[in-house]
Amino acid sequence: MIPVVNRLRRPVRVAVVGRAGVGRSSVETVLRQRGVHIAQSQAGVDPFDVCVLVIAETVKPEDLAVPRSSRRPVLIVLTKADLAGAGAGGPIAVARKRASAVAELAGVPVVPVVGLLATLGQGDLEHDLVEALRRFVTEPPNLTSVDAFVDDPHPVGGDVRARLLARLDRFGIAHAILALADGCDSARLGAHLAQIGNLDELVSALDAVTAPVRYRRVCEAIAELRSLAVQSNDSRLCGLLADDVTVLARMDAAVAVVEAAGLFVERGGTASAHLGRAVHWRRYGRGPVDALHRRCSADIVRGSLRLLAGMPRSST
Repeated sequence: MIPVVNRLRRPVRVAVVGRAGVGRSSVETVLRQRGVHIAQSQAGVDPFDVCVLVIAETVKPEDLAVPRSSRRPVLIVLTKADLAGAGAGGPIAVARKRASAVAELAGVPVVPVVGLLATLGQGDLEHDLVEALRRFVTEPPNLTSVDAFVDDPHPVGGDVRARLLARLDRFGIAHAILALADGCDSARLGAHLAQIGNLDELVSALDAVTAPVRYRRVCEAIAELRSLAVQSNDSRLCGLLADDVTVLARMDAAVAVVEAAGLFVERGGTASAHLGRAVHWRRYGRGPVDALHRRCSADIVRGSLRLLAGMPRSST
């Protein structure tokens, strides 16, 4: 059973690809910091489970070729969202609209991020940089251009301003000043800026894209264990396969898949909730859905009925 368990526990491998200069290294850094296993390319090998395609500003034909030809799930990351241009709601809102247009064109999810900010974590900014930002609250710098920010006279030294520009760019500096003016704690400033950079949405989108990978691994592991149980006639293994924990583990993985597709799954723990969930997903699985969602619906039905059967008689 050890090889089966090892395959099940193996981290989802993510390949980060994209043209030079689009911010691929920043996205890799963000994902590594969040515990994502970044696949290393090897000659003649396809060692990844999910592809993250990094683009900037506009999507090009060679970018679109990736999701259209990939045999793996693809997530597109639109970097440099802070440079998307002026518009209603600011550059991030403009970047979101651009991401929606690319998603419609590519047929895969697209998330806008500010790479420089998303890489930041709690306590990541050096003390002298934070102190410079605090001074900017009462003595605003000239943020009209990069040259003006660095070269115009200011009590904060030009070398410190240059370092700030390299770490945060003007967009990040402006938001850092606003956050400090609103009372943000210095230790939390990096984490706050990471949220501005859309870190949470990136992590959530990747989690959604990898949900089918995790579900298929669970299904494959259970199929292998079933084959071992038949070959070995091991009563303990047969008992494990029939146990609630196995049925519910498969249900949980199936729920993650359909929720990642934007569908709602009732999470109630009452008898009526379990029965209603089973009825709903049985009906869903009989509708015009693909094979993956049909399997997921069957697992949700099976798990819901198992939960219903385990309820005290007074509750049913």
